[in-house]
Parts: sequence; structure tokens; C-alpha cells
Amino acid sequence: MIKNKQYMLSKNIIARFAAASLFVCCFLFLGHTATAQRDAVPTDEAIIAKGEQLFSEWTCNTCHKVDQKAVGPALAGVYDRRSLEWIYAWVKNSQALIASGDQQAIDVYNEYNQLAMQSFDLEDEDILAILAYVRDYEENPPVVETAAADGEGGTAAAQGGIPAQYLNVIVGALIVVLVLILVVLGLIVGVLKKYLQDKKDITEDDQEVVNEKFDLMAFFKSPTVIGIVTFLVIALAAKNVIDGLYTIGVQQGYAPEQPIAFSHKIHAGQYEIDCQYCHTGVEIGKSANIPSVNICMNCHSAIKTESPEIQELYKAQETGQPIEWVRIHNLPDLAYFNHSQHVKVGEIECQTCHGEIQEMEVVKQHAPLTMGWCIDCHRNTSLNTKDNGYYDKLVELHNSNTTTPMKVEDVGGLECSKCHY
Repeated sequence: MIKNKQYMLSKNIIARFAAASLFVCCFLFLGHTATAQRDAVPTDEAIIAKGEQLFSEWTCNTCHKVDQKAVGPALAGVYDRRSLEWIYAWVKNSQALIASGDQQAIDVYNEYNQLAMQSFDLEDEDILAILAYVRDYEENPPVVETAAADGEGGTAAAQGGIPAQYLNVIVGALIVVLVLILVVLGLIVGVLKKYLQDKKDITEDDQEVVNEKFDLMAFFKSPTVIGIVTFLVIALAAKNVIDGLYTIGVQQGYAPEQPIAFSHKIHAGQYEIDCQYCHTGVEIGKSANIPSVNICMNCHSAIKTESPEIQELYKAQETGQPIEWVRIHNLPDLAYFNHSQHVKVGEIECQTCHGEIQEMEVVKQHAPLTMGWCIDCHRNTSLNTKDNGYYDKLVELHNSNTTTPMKVEDVGGLECSKCHY
């Protein structure tokens, strides 16, 4: 009987040890599989750079972030959760994978409100390059540099100007100094008059001058004072008229209320949606294009559907009536401007003309958009002629006459017909 109990106890111990060993083996196997899959994602810098470019060019960043959930899931560690073959199939045609009955694909589809992911015509190596970028971003997250909080004075000083409050202090100090000078002069005049009055040998004419009292009304009625005051009034009035003429048609700072409270700070700032995703014409045409309701619904058919502002989008979609956005940046009909020429060819950042748009809750006109402002830009902006055969002869001719970089003005950027024809 005792032997039988010992046998049963030994059997239980062996069974438990076997189960524990099996669990450890499975854990190690799964861990090894995940690690092996992550190791299959390249860490070569050239591939990472290619992946970052593809991530932006194919607008992956519109719906996905590496480190946080957005319209779609966060991409960090996706190569640990899914096989590479599954990722390739999902990116190329997610709907086909769902239709095949793949349970992982169905779960992702349902988790994100059945929002269909578009199909991408990418090769496996391209998708792997994007995963390389994701892995590098995950393992080496960018360090956000926080600049020291400068006051308004620090900002103005960095730009080479005098801060407004400093200018007020300087003007106030000058006024105080002038008042002190007048007081000192008054004291000096008083002392001199007392000294002359005490003298006995001064003439009657001098005595009359010494005893003369200051007449304030006579001073203000004197031709000299009237002439100076008249000149100052005319000069100030002329300056105000000229300043007013220069501001005709200039709407710098204009920030109208829009029919839907759209925040660029959330879309372009927090979620880093490229300007080109909504303003589709900015790289291919004259105008940047105001986004249609369909573009908005790409995301908002599933995101923040209960928001009152988003409900306005649904109304516009149901009625077929476009949203009447209020135009902010207006150029006169006599001026020609082409977005693609500046953004695609000139590689000018949107913020150069529109300001820090990614920080604006309400968009305003950042630049004056005057002729002088455009000309100054053409005079100061250097051309990027590297690896562009179109400019070879122009660069050769330019460098034969000067050592300064070739500017826009050197290729006809100041010709009247560039903007007026």
C-alpha cells in the first residue's frame, strides 16, 4: 500500500514536471519565433531610409502611427504579432484576406469599425523596408528637443528686432531724461536771474530782460511754435494716409470663422497628416484644392462619428451640397501663382508661406502676400540645382560671373511676366 502511494506521488511529480517542461519549451519556442521574426526585419540604414520615404509617399502616416493608435493600429511590434507573410498579404489586399476567412484579418477589421484599408501595389521588399523603418523608430525613438522657454523678448532678439516692451522702456526713459534736463535748465535760469537781480550795475535794458516774466499763452501763440505744430500734424497725417494705402488689399492675420470648426493643430500637428493628403492639387497644379467631403469621410466614417462637427459632414454627404469653406488666402486676379512650381519643383515647405500651420486651431493668413514680400523671397532663395541637368548651362554661366549662389532672381524670378501676363 505504501509502495503504491509512493508510486502515485512519483507519477504526479513526474506529470507536473513534464507539464512545466512543456510550458517552458512552448514559451521559449514562441519567444524564439517572435525574436526570429523581428530579426528578419532589416536594420540597414539605407533600407530604413527607403522605408521612411515609402511610409510618407504612400501616406501610411495618415492612418498609422508607430507608437500610438490612430485611425488604424499602432505599428510598433507588428512583426512580433503577425507573420511577415500575413503582413504582406494584408497590405497588398486586406479585403481579399478578410474574404478568405482569415480570423486575424476579420478581428482587425471588426476592431476598427469595419473601416476598409486600401490596397497598396507594393513589393514584399518595399513592405519590409517600411517595417525596417517602424522597427528603427520603435527601438530608437526620436528625441524631442524642448527649447528653453524664451519670452517675447527672447524671440524678438533672436530675430534681430527690439522687443516691444523694451522699446516702451527706452521711450519712457528718454522722456524722463528730457524732463530732468528741463528741470535742471529751469533751476539754472532761476539761479542766473537771482544773481543778475542782486547786481547793482546792470543797465535798464538788462534789468527789463531779467525781470521779464514767462507768458505761456504768448509762447504757444508764437509763429515758431504754430509752424512746428502745423508741420508735425501734417507729417503725421501724411504718414497715416500712406500707411493706409500700403495696407489696401493686405489681409495678414485674417482668420475667418469656418462653417465647421476644423483644427489643423489636431490633424496636421497631433496626427501628422500630410498637407498633400487633403490638398491634393498642391504638387500637381496651380491650386492646392479645398478637400471634398469624400476625403474627410475616409477617416470620419469611423472616427468621432458622434461629434456635432462631424455630423455636419454627414449632412453634406447626404445632401450632396459642398461645404462652403471661407477662403483665407486671396491673390488679386492680376497675379499668377502656381503651387506645384513652388512645392514640387522649388521644394518650398508649406510653413514658409502659411506659417506654423500644424499649430493653428484656427487658420489665419500668416504672410502679407504682397508683391514686395514675393520679390524679397525671389531675391533671397537659392536654387537647388544639384543633379538637375536643366540648370547645368545656367549654373555654368552664373558661376563664370560671380561666386554667390544662384538665386531665383538670376533665372528670371523678377521678370514682370513671371507673375503678370
